[in-house]
Amino acid sequence: MFIDEAIISIRAGNGGAGCCSFRREKYIPLGGPDGGDGGDGGDIIFEVDSQLSTLTDLKNNRLYKANCGSSGKGKTMTGKRGKHLVIKVPAGTLVKDRDKLTLLADLTEHKTQYVAAHGGKGGRGNARFKSSRNRAPRKFDLGIETDEKKLFLELKLLADVAVIGLPNAGKSTFISKISHARPKIADYPFTTLIPNLGVVQLDDFSTFVAADIPGLVEGAHRGKGLGIRFLKHTERSRLLVHLLDFSSGNIRDPLDDYRIVQNELECFSKRLYERPQILVASKVDHTEAKEKFQEFELQLNEVNADVHVISSMTGEGLPKLLWRIKAMIDKLKAEESGSSN
Repeated sequence: MFIDEAIISIRAGNGGAGCCSFRREKYIPLGGPDGGDGGDGGDIIFEVDSQLSTLTDLKNNRLYKANCGSSGKGKTMTGKRGKHLVIKVPAGTLVKDRDKLTLLADLTEHKTQYVAAHGGKGGRGNARFKSSRNRAPRKFDLGIETDEKKLFLELKLLADVAVIGLPNAGKSTFISKISHARPKIADYPFTTLIPNLGVVQLDDFSTFVAADIPGLVEGAHRGKGLGIRFLKHTERSRLLVHLLDFSSGNIRDPLDDYRIVQNELECFSKRLYERPQILVASKVDHTEAKEKFQEFELQLNEVNADVHVISSMTGEGLPKLLWRIKAMIDKLKAEESGSSN
């Protein structure tokens, strides 16, 4: 099951109590204080694991607690520190405060860590309070207790390319043909209920990651259909590949389909709407589909100069499209690195 949101509670470990102790050794008169400090509590740490793709594990376990520090002991022995609790999350996880929804961390790189809660500091033992005026202090500190925090975790998929289009536009078949992803494929709308990620490798061994984004229908930005639940997964992509169904069985106007999706993107996010797009006439498998494309070709070129014709079933047009996608991604990456310098 694909889970991209989770609400969890976390609590770092409490600090261990300091010790009140005095030396009790034979032949050593007036033994002084020797109570050790308590150990610090363990931290709660989020760590990115590139092998994970959903927040399923976090959905099933709602409370995470780190170990508390041990109490100090005599002979100025410091208590053992509590073990840190490391929570593994997929790349693209946003960590937010549940109540204020303020962003605390955006975890995108493998092995990146974020300390969400620090363990309580251990208390001081009575040896810390010895002074020239107080040779036998009985004072010691208890460890600092930690508070429980509630967090909202949200996953936004990391992909170079987001494949968008109305339901049954051929997105899943396209992803299955260009990568090793194996989404569910059928001839009815809403076959795909979860985003599918696929790694595409070209003949020069270069790769990019493509994501099939389901659930785009008219009114999606208002929650209709699968709504914004999956529309948000397009936000991290550099490039959008927009598929239009040109099959003979589709009686809708392809330009109307195009405008519906574009309107949903604009209503959801202006930045997303302005992202570079490649327009793809999909399912051009038969003579009727090719004639239909020729009928709309000039109008398509008016709304997007970068138009490609493909058949995922026969493979026609796929190599040319993939090389175009790679060229666009390389260009966008170069622009990003140039702007960051």
